Amino acid sequence: MSEHVLGLNSSTERDANTQSGYVYLLVLLGIIAVQVWAIFHLVDNGKSGLMIFMVIAMPLLLLFVASGFYMLQPNQGAVITLFGTYKGTDRKDGLRWVLPWLMRHKVSVRANNFISDKIKVNDLRGNPIEMAAQIVWRVVDTAQATFDVDDYKEFVRVQVEAAIRTIGARYPYDDFDHEDVTLRGHIDEVGVELLRELRDRLVVAGITVDECGFTHLAYAQEIAGAMLRRQQAEAVVAARKTLVEGAVGMVEMALADLSKRDVVELDDERRAAMVSNLMVVLCSERDTQPVVNAGSLYS
Repeated sequence: MSEHVLGLNSSTERDANTQSGYVYLLVLLGIIAVQVWAIFHLVDNGKSGLMIFMVIAMPLLLLFVASGFYMLQPNQGAVITLFGTYKGTDRKDGLRWVLPWLMRHKVSVRANNFISDKIKVNDLRGNPIEMAAQIVWRVVDTAQATFDVDDYKEFVRVQVEAAIRTIGARYPYDDFDHEDVTLRGHIDEVGVELLRELRDRLVVAGITVDECGFTHLAYAQEIAGAMLRRQQAEAVVAARKTLVEGAVGMVEMALADLSKRDVVELDDERRAAMVSNLMVVLCSERDTQPVVNAGSLYS
């Protein structure tokens, strides 16, 4: 999602011209001391134009200096504006000072963990599935997060849901032929695709995604039972296929061994009967009951 699509003039973060608040704290204490001295001097020496001016002016200067203080925690930035014009971002933590008429808007640049709600999506084959994901995101450009979107936290929530829907519709949930990339069978590859999709969508807000992953991935309830029976049938067919292939190999080996050792001579009809009996014994799900032939081999 590009800036041209959203029709935005992107802002770019830059350093603001701010000062250390500890220096101005000393200035503030000095102003207070001068104010106290002027008051006592005015009381002791009577009216004096200079003293009266200092007594009146010092509180205004005190208010001017005190109004410029603000404090930043680690991993926090202050977006500085002047009458709506962006003047820069201060990322230095501690006590800070700026001209009082400059507005300060604090923005956290800490990592945030977000878990989306379960949403219903139609996969590539139209099957309804339920998906949810968790992402770890953080603000990397405070100017974009403040000015390019109205509410960057709500923007993250909406774009996460949109990205999940996009990825869910891009791949099938499962592939019984094991030929295509699927949501269930290639969770790592799909997770990388989701990460790329989220970064592309959130870059316009000055936000990056550090990691993401699916917390819920399943068929929707209305088809979950049918899909479970289909998976069970596929598993049964695969198991029987393996069983038959093994039984055929064992029968072939038995017939070859009998012929090699010249144990018994079998014509085509008896060979077919023997193959049938061996296949029944090897492929049966229950224990077979032997039948003893007391007569001749061909009776």
